[in-house]
Amino acid sequence: MIVTLTVNPSVDASTAIKQVVPDHKLRCREATYQPGGGGVNVSRAIHRLGGKALALYTSGGLHGQLIHQMLEQEGVEHQSLPISGQTRENLIVLEESTGQQFRFDMPGPVFGEEDRQRCLDQLNQLKTKPDYLVLSGSLPPGCPADYYAQIINSVKDWNCRVIVDTSGEALQRAADAGVYLLKPNARELEELTGMTLSGDDDVKAAAEKLIAEGRTEAVIVSLGAKGAFMISKEGAEHISAPKVPVVSVVGAGDSLVAGVVYRLEQGGPLAESVRFGIAAGAAAVMNPERELCKREDTERLFESMMQD
Repeated sequence: MIVTLTVNPSVDASTAIKQVVPDHKLRCREATYQPGGGGVNVSRAIHRLGGKALALYTSGGLHGQLIHQMLEQEGVEHQSLPISGQTRENLIVLEESTGQQFRFDMPGPVFGEEDRQRCLDQLNQLKTKPDYLVLSGSLPPGCPADYYAQIINSVKDWNCRVIVDTSGEALQRAADAGVYLLKPNARELEELTGMTLSGDDDVKAAAEKLIAEGRTEAVIVSLGAKGAFMISKEGAEHISAPKVPVVSVVGAGDSLVAGVVYRLEQGGPLAESVRFGIAAGAAAVMNPERELCKREDTERLFESMMQD
């Protein structure tokens, strides 16, 4: 069983306009709406890959209700965690004349003490404890940086593998609590370790430092189009990403995490699971905004990677 937790989900509105011009009323194309937020997208991607994951997410106001409706339509198993504020909405605008994309991410509602405790209580009341718990995405305003660490400590007796994909101090505190897997990019790994990274050897050394300190058992350093670096106690490997046409990079990181945990939950070894995750990330960039990965693309790319 896989559970994802998103404490700062969003409704993502995407539209397009010929040209962005200041001080003018800009008439946009018809908007499309998708549920967003790291853990929500991980659960959606796992569902698309043929797996099953429970998406836990905070929910407030009309936007929270809209996320519920959209996840219902997609067939994603989900459970909302009521909060007092209004779930945020993000805006993504494509400027057609240049092909540039403008992303306006809102901070989210204030996540007060009562909201935080209610979220922890509902998480701990799950009847079936998961094998994997994915903590992914940003923390909302009013949320202490150690909130993910609080969650990790509260589930220590579950004997589940915790996977964390966040940034900044929240990532630092989560690592301090000790997890199964961290997925930083190179910049986040530098911040996490205080080391300057100028090549694969430095990345390997930084990740090994985290493992030796007991902060994580494995590290996946995402490298975008170059794939990812996988480091664990068993060794390290730079896994290249398959070359694919790029339509949109949005959602690639969440698809990578989804592919990894989906394959792990099926019993796959870590190295194979990371390859499957990279294939899912590559499959995601082939699709339009917020489409995430498709199962047939992921499996085809994975098979080609395993044959190389």
